[in-house]
Amino acid sequence: MADKSCVKRLQKEYRALCKEPVSHVVACPSPNDILEWHYVLEGSEGTPFAGGYYYGKIKFPPEYPYKPPGITMITPNGRFITQKKICLSMSDFHPESWNPMWSVSSILTGLLSFMMDNSPTTGSVNTTAAEKLRLAKTSLAFNCKNPTFRKLFPEYVDKYNKQQQLVSDHLSSESPQGENSKSETEKVVNSSGEEVKKVDTLRDMRRNRKQSFPTWMMLLLVSIFGIVMALPLLQL
Repeated sequence: MADKSCVKRLQKEYRALCKEPVSHVVACPSPNDILEWHYVLEGSEGTPFAGGYYYGKIKFPPEYPYKPPGITMITPNGRFITQKKICLSMSDFHPESWNPMWSVSSILTGLLSFMMDNSPTTGSVNTTAAEKLRLAKTSLAFNCKNPTFRKLFPEYVDKYNKQQQLVSDHLSSESPQGENSKSETEKVVNSSGEEVKKVDTLRDMRRNRKQSFPTWMMLLLVSIFGIVMALPLLQL
């Protein structure tokens, strides 16, 4: 059970976050446990995490702020292993470096800053920028599958739904063009087919010409050939 001083401190920090939000950071305590906080970090522009929404948890000890919390990330991100504690100077990996003056906002700001870095640490992974960008694009969809995320961060669920609606509207508006493109493609295909048919027709005509060689011409050639062969006999 959390100490009263711990509860008061966390309540105070939550009010401060609501009053003065931190850029690229959203956080709130669990409705059933003030020691468990949930956060979302928004990827900064100009980085491989741009457009990404990274959901995770902070587990505070009952002795907070005199002891550091444990930090994990749930959303696949290409920087930290999911569901595993991250080693930071502000986490319970390094209680010797913990400063009781640090708050939730400073912890998450530090986490976001460290996320943009490539320094290896316990709980980190090494991936390409392309992989991080791919995960950033799919992060919001991934988060919205999580019931707790949907419950605590409905604003992000609304953002995702609006994005999906925009995509749907865009596809719908482009469908006539898509049909036209398809028609043009079909015309090209049909045109090519007609050309092939024309070639086949020419071939058939040639075959027919060969097959329809006049009978009288054949008889004439046979007769001429017979006369030529008979000339030597007539001279005798």
